[in-house]
Formats: sequence, structure tokens, C-alpha cells
Amino acid sequence: MIRPMADLKMVFLGYGKYVRADKIYALEPLPDHERGSGARTLVWVEGMEEPMVASRTERTLLTEMGHVQSRRLRGGQDENRF
Repeated sequence: MIRPMADLKMVFLGYGKYVRADKIYALEPLPDHERGSGARTLVWVEGMEEPMVASRTERTLLTEMGHVQSRRLRGGQDENRF
């Protein structure tokens, strides 16, 4: 089945990388000791042997994919800010 391009949801992983939302099958948060240079999440993509590294949290990626409602943050708060 051929799908129109407008139906294909692209998800921004950071580092200038995008993947199709329907090809992502797993998200794995990196433990604190493995995070570096902005790395946050491993993204497992259909057809690729190794996961891609995303600079975004798994919650942010799931929200962009349409699987989780984004949290309402008050007054310019950022969920990634400590």
C-alpha cells in the first residue's frame, strides 16, 4: 500500500536526524553514566541493526509520535531542566 507523504509522521531525534514514527519499535533511556554530548535515548528503528542515539528524552519522542499527551508546564518551565 502506498501512503501519501502527508500521512508519514517524521520524528526529530536531534543531531539533524529524523526517522519515520511507524518504523520506531523501541525507545531505551540511557543511564546517567552513559549520557554525554546531549545523548538521552536509544531509538530502535525497523531495518537497522543498531539503535540510533537521540538527544531527546523518551517522553518527548513518544509525545511527538502521538502516543503520550504532553504535560502542561507552567510559566515557561522545561521538563528537561533541573
